[in-house]
Amino acid sequence: MGKVENGAYLFRGSSLVIPGGPGWEEIVRGLEPEAVEASFGGAGLSFCRIPGFGGGETIPVYTLEGEASVPPPWQAIPLRQAVSAAAGDSLPDGRGGAGRLLRAYHILQWRKDSAFCGSCGSANGDAPGEPARLCPVCGRLEFPRIAPAIIVLVIRDDGRVLLAHNKKFNNNVYSLIAGFTEAGENLEAAVAREVEEEVGLRVRDTRYAGSQPWPFPNSLMIGFTARYAGGGIKPDGEEIADARWFSRDKLPELPGKGSVSRYIIDRWIEGKL
Repeated sequence: MGKVENGAYLFRGSSLVIPGGPGWEEIVRGLEPEAVEASFGGAGLSFCRIPGFGGGETIPVYTLEGEASVPPPWQAIPLRQAVSAAAGDSLPDGRGGAGRLLRAYHILQWRKDSAFCGSCGSANGDAPGEPARLCPVCGRLEFPRIAPAIIVLVIRDDGRVLLAHNKKFNNNVYSLIAGFTEAGENLEAAVAREVEEEVGLRVRDTRYAGSQPWPFPNSLMIGFTARYAGGGIKPDGEEIADARWFSRDKLPELPGKGSVSRYIIDRWIEGKL
């Protein structure tokens, strides 16, 4: 199967369709458009181009509608798994690699959600040369929605860290406290509020640790570390089912590679925070 630098992506719902594998080359570089059209041309295939970063080269994107079958050796893998395989131990760099894949999916989903103008209700069109919607009737210009969300590793003075099990997590995974930033709130305030709301702890000395685009559906995850300042662990019971202090030599099941949560945890394990 041919692979090209800056090739096409093929999505079915929230899955990425690739031949064989999954292999990082198909995930990161994309596919030959001819190969996609030859295999899926009669199976509800649609095509569009996503504007590239900074007005650069566009990203060719195909979608399979509904529950279209995927013939061997092709396979559909969850996009979150694809991101993990593509990113490895690092974070998407925001330009190439997994960042390009996340951009394509984010804008593709946003285009579906912004089919109509939010001001006059007319059918939207695409603005030429930029990732925006332009209403042909009232001229309203709309850009992709990006919702900032914080995610934080809370560290005690004795070196242990807080990890929590969210009710939505699969298996027995423990990860970091996270939540969306509210209107009128800065990121540091969001860190303090989310930690107190979800586990009843107070924090101090909030510091930036990394970020990651996360289009499920439209987040930008902004990672921090913070020092424990007081309080006892009290999971809210709504989102957080359990939370505990963990040391490096006795850790629970962790989130997958390629996520900003795992990136921050791994940097702590390696003593780089």
